[in-house]
Amino acid sequence: MSKKKAFPLNAWYTAAYDVEVGRSLLARTICNQNVVLYRKQDGTAAALANACWHRLVPLSLGRLEGDNVICGYHGLEFDDTGRCVYMPSQETINPSACVKSYPLVERHRFLWIWPGDPALADPALVPDLHWNDDPEWAADGKMIEVACDYRLVVDNLMDLTHETFVHGSSIGNRAVAEAPFEASHSDRFAYITRWMHDIDAPPFWRAQLGKPGNVDRWQIIRFEAPCTVTIDVGVAPAGTGAPEGDRSHGVNGFVLNTITPSTDKTCLYFWAFARNYDLKNQARTHQLREGVAGVFREDELVLEEQQKAIDANPDHEFYNLNIDAGSMWARKLIDRMIAAEERPAMTVIAAE
Repeated sequence: MSKKKAFPLNAWYTAAYDVEVGRSLLARTICNQNVVLYRKQDGTAAALANACWHRLVPLSLGRLEGDNVICGYHGLEFDDTGRCVYMPSQETINPSACVKSYPLVERHRFLWIWPGDPALADPALVPDLHWNDDPEWAADGKMIEVACDYRLVVDNLMDLTHETFVHGSSIGNRAVAEAPFEASHSDRFAYITRWMHDIDAPPFWRAQLGKPGNVDRWQIIRFEAPCTVTIDVGVAPAGTGAPEGDRSHGVNGFVLNTITPSTDKTCLYFWAFARNYDLKNQARTHQLREGVAGVFREDELVLEEQQKAIDANPDHEFYNLNIDAGSMWARKLIDRMIAAEERPAMTVIAAE
């Protein structure tokens, strides 16, 4: 019996922040595939399989020369399409000498890679994280390598009840766990909307608002299969109209999250926090990035311990509560994408 796949391959995954990739060779593991990333002389990025055609030595151990990657073992040279253009001690190049090249799209300060069928790599399907480079927003973030199944990170983001208990010193308080929420979904998205009316603001949001008194707080989560979660967050003085659509008295942010499976039990978690207030204050941008990084370190600890417990109890089945509605729908959408790859012919028939 074959092991059930954990992630689809025909999807855009974040391989790196744009600033991580330059005129050197960066190795990453994406969906159990080893890749090497670099920029050509004109600044465009390229991605190749990180294994030389000759003896499978990682190309990331070599070097760049012009726009070509030179293997650090025997000097075979590959262009950005993966074709070998030089072999030592011979004039004739074996026509089979090539390595896989991957479709890449650079958007919203991320490099997105398509590990599946390159013929299906439609740039229009890159998730919308425009807040990360929109001039109307100030944003910054980081990447975390987390030793857990990427779906555990998705679960964590789709149920923010845990803020009350994991992040009580910063963004959480009892109101998060007690507030009602609404869940909805479409063929590609799942949504959770939670409003907390006339509550005490937790420390993080009290500092951002800079005003006394109770607040109306919102968390509007959107999951895009297979692994991107945007969370519209903020607070406004209670009764000033935020639930009705007037956020002008408050502060608004977007937590941007996209999680890339590295292996079946490890992932690359790319995140950013964007705000639409005090845009020119770079010190505040830095402070927010480091503050949010501290919050996510708390998540990282919990998720890695959860993965250890899952590994130690392979036959355990999770029990779902009402608060798991968002993560349940997210997993259903992921499973549908995986099933579509495994039964492409049936998918075409069903669509006709």
